Amino acid sequence: MLLAIDVGNTNTVIGCFDGDELSESWRIKTDTRATADEIALLLRGLLVDEPAPDGIAACSTVPAVQHELRAVFGRYYADVPTVLVEPGIKTGVPILTDNPREVGADRIVNALAAFTLYGGPAVVVDFGTSTNFDVVSDRGEFLGGPLAPGIEISIDALASRAARLLKVELVRPRSVIGKSTVEALQAGIIYGFAGQIDGLVRRIAAELDAEPVVVATGGLASLVLEESETITRHEPDLTLIGLRLVFERNV
Repeated sequence: MLLAIDVGNTNTVIGCFDGDELSESWRIKTDTRATADEIALLLRGLLVDEPAPDGIAACSTVPAVQHELRAVFGRYYADVPTVLVEPGIKTGVPILTDNPREVGADRIVNALAAFTLYGGPAVVVDFGTSTNFDVVSDRGEFLGGPLAPGIEISIDALASRAARLLKVELVRPRSVIGKSTVEALQAGIIYGFAGQIDGLVRRIAAELDAEPVVVATGGLASLVLEESETITRHEPDLTLIGLRLVFERNV
């Protein structure tokens, strides 16, 4: 069993692969203060009914958690082949940006998974703490891509700055013209983000002079799937799949 761990700023996704198939997965909050021992206890609890891992692949956008993961792997999984995605790890993805070392590991892993599954050119729209647009060329190169504030942090910012606006349930409202404060917020968030996605994807396509495959992933992708006109694929486990592919290239 391959254990895949994707640590994001808000959530951590953990998955178990039986060969190429994802057999189980969990989504938990990322705790930047968790120690290596606490992380190990969490993994032990989640994996109690799973086979012992014979491989581990991980990526992290949180340096503090990445440091603790190293300790977890060294102390509790010392005999298990482990790949932590960072500079120097073979991904097979050429990074055509001004400073490749500053590109988040999750973006490279997503680019690899999208190109492997769907070919290129492709755009991965990753709905996380930020909304990342990962642009992949027709040769599988990572070209870069815009970053925008994520859905949840946008809601948090609005609720904290406007005295009469509160957090609302993110569901599709009856109409774009909200008839109540709740519906107005829902319309602005859901249709507004769908419009943002479509606008950016169309501009990316114009620069590429091609029609890319547009793959949505991340925990909040389902909120705008039906409203977006440009998203063509939905793969919620894209990053975990990419981690499996990176592991296979390195071990």
